[in-house]
Amino acid sequence: MSYNLYATYLKRFFDLTASVLGFLVLSPIFILLVIILWIDFKGSPFFLQERPGKDEKIFKIIKFKSMNDKKDVNGNLLSNRARTTKLGTIIRKYSLDEIPQLINVIKGDMSLIGPRPLVVLYLPYYNKTERKRHSVRPGITGLAQVKGRNSLVWEDRFAMDVQYVENLSFTLDSKILYWTMLKMLSKSEVAIDQDEYLDWFNIYRQKQWAADKTS
Repeated sequence: MSYNLYATYLKRFFDLTASVLGFLVLSPIFILLVIILWIDFKGSPFFLQERPGKDEKIFKIIKFKSMNDKKDVNGNLLSNRARTTKLGTIIRKYSLDEIPQLINVIKGDMSLIGPRPLVVLYLPYYNKTERKRHSVRPGITGLAQVKGRNSLVWEDRFAMDVQYVENLSFTLDSKILYWTMLKMLSKSEVAIDQDEYLDWFNIYRQKQWAADKTS
């Protein structure tokens, strides 16, 4: 199946079909989590945040909340680990917090498979090659997530994102979907706090630039 045919037409068709069917199948779990999280967080069960999508167009990603908004004495948010609730740990462990992103896929903001959408704050820090990750719709899962996930350094993550974009095909998407299922069943490499592995990308890149200036 050629890249142009699959990427231009069929990938979106498969995304829409699979996400609608998936949402219908998972709707009992979705409704149950909405009720439980609404009670647990005493309000909206959803986490909404702006992310860059295809061609860096900004959209709001939808996830189930897994963290509260507790702050320290200075009014700063506590670490991700400190704010993650017991229920939040469970829904992250089983990737249940990702279910609402099927709505993003149905709307056309995201794809089932593609580079993960990162925060808008990172946009000024990508180099020309890394920006290729935004030439396709971001995904709920992707090559970097199944080939290393949180243990990869930023350059390796982005290299895999670019590798995905340059080799996008039905076969590759099928493999990533299969590998994702295996990861979910094994519940491996799920980090509560991304900073356990490396700095935020903007800080990481600033340190690189500073080191380059002094070298």
